[in-house]
Amino acid sequence: MGANHNHSISSSTKEKPLIWALILTFSFMLVEVIGGVVTGSLALISDAAHMVTDVTALAIALFAIKISKRPADLMRTFGYHRFEILAAAFNTILLFFVAIYIIYEAFQRAFSPPEIHSVGMFVIAGIGLIVNFVSMRLLAADKNKSLNIKGAYLEVWSDMISSVSVIIASLIIYATGWAWVDSVIAVFIGLWILPRAWVLFKQSINVLLEGVPDGIDLNQLKEKAYKVKGILDIHELHVWAITSDKISLTAHIVIDSQYDHESVFEELREILLSDFHISHTTFQYERERCLDADDACSFRAH
Repeated sequence: MGANHNHSISSSTKEKPLIWALILTFSFMLVEVIGGVVTGSLALISDAAHMVTDVTALAIALFAIKISKRPADLMRTFGYHRFEILAAAFNTILLFFVAIYIIYEAFQRAFSPPEIHSVGMFVIAGIGLIVNFVSMRLLAADKNKSLNIKGAYLEVWSDMISSVSVIIASLIIYATGWAWVDSVIAVFIGLWILPRAWVLFKQSINVLLEGVPDGIDLNQLKEKAYKVKGILDIHELHVWAITSDKISLTAHIVIDSQYDHESVFEELREILLSDFHISHTTFQYERERCLDADDACSFRAH
């Protein structure tokens, strides 16, 4: 029986785009809060509330990245990478509460809409659109490498939709005087947040439960693994993610005695890395097929 380990986990999370996005978002959030109070626009205030979650999300993501860089120790042998996933889960819960509050407040104000200064509402939302666009461009390069970055990117992207919605509402109110449109747009923003928050929350929970990462089909993985010459059987196969861009795999692999297990493992590692982006692998080498049909089986090994 033998084992092979590959611990080449690479980190590509970048802090600078997050820092700049945080500065831009926080600065404009203050402007939007003041503008919402002055103009009396709930849509503007709801967008500002959404930006509060953006600021919180970016700040927590940045903090989590700092923590995740701490080296592994005797208590946490995988290091502190899971902080990023915990941050993503926390941010989605925050989003849920904000969205529900926005919808509730919109219904309350729908029956007695206050006077709204549509011109100021238009100007502030227009500035917000520019800020969101710049922040989105800053985060775009790394959005598929981390749930934190992805969450922040989606936050900013939805803020762009919110800003566009507020601009449309201000134009309608200016042209018609229909103040109730402000509440309708606020509800739209709230309903826009909820499904996105749910998707990100499910992804975070899947990582915390050590589920198979999104984009990896275990049947396809096994099919490609069995094409490696010398592999007779694979069992006790587990695939999970420590954090969004650090996928791990362990497996017991039965290898034909005519083949060198080191060569077989090397070929298998190349397939896992190139086709599934799995860089952290641990293989247990065996010479006898598994006695039972399921993965939790007993075996005889030489």
